[in-house]
Amino acid sequence: MFQESRREFDDYQTYPCPACRCGNLTPITLTEALGCDICRHIFTFDLNQHLLKMVDREPAITWRWTGQHWRGQHLGQLEINWIYWLLAFVLVLMPPGLIAVSGLLFPPVSGSGWVWFPLIWAGITLTAHLSMVIWMVTEAYQFPLLLYLRTKWQQLLSH
Repeated sequence: MFQESRREFDDYQTYPCPACRCGNLTPITLTEALGCDICRHIFTFDLNQHLLKMVDREPAITWRWTGQHWRGQHLGQLEINWIYWLLAFVLVLMPPGLIAVSGLLFPPVSGSGWVWFPLIWAGITLTAHLSMVIWMVTEAYQFPLLLYLRTKWQQLLSH
């Protein structure tokens, strides 16, 4: 399964965390587990199959050590087919589109000072629905966006 040029996994070394992509995995004293120094997740490693499993999350997420980096085993189990993408597209565009069309068909009274309101409301709706879809996709693919940004911000401030 592993090529000769790849470095085998040694459970007494430090490895990059596959969950937050910023911290390091180190052995936890008196256990057979590894812990990340940034995101504080707990992992176990199967030496026979070279699989790392996040044990403090349900369902558990697994990664395989390739010799240089972790490759997500859970990503192959995720099936986002065209129906989900179509639903996401409709969720993002339909409500703001309805608001914008209704604002253009039935505009506010021209002298009232509220002429801008339907288009601003459509923009706010578009932003809110797009952020919901982006949040769902990042949760599905298990990319901890807020933790990653917070860690990068702390690294930027420390330098």
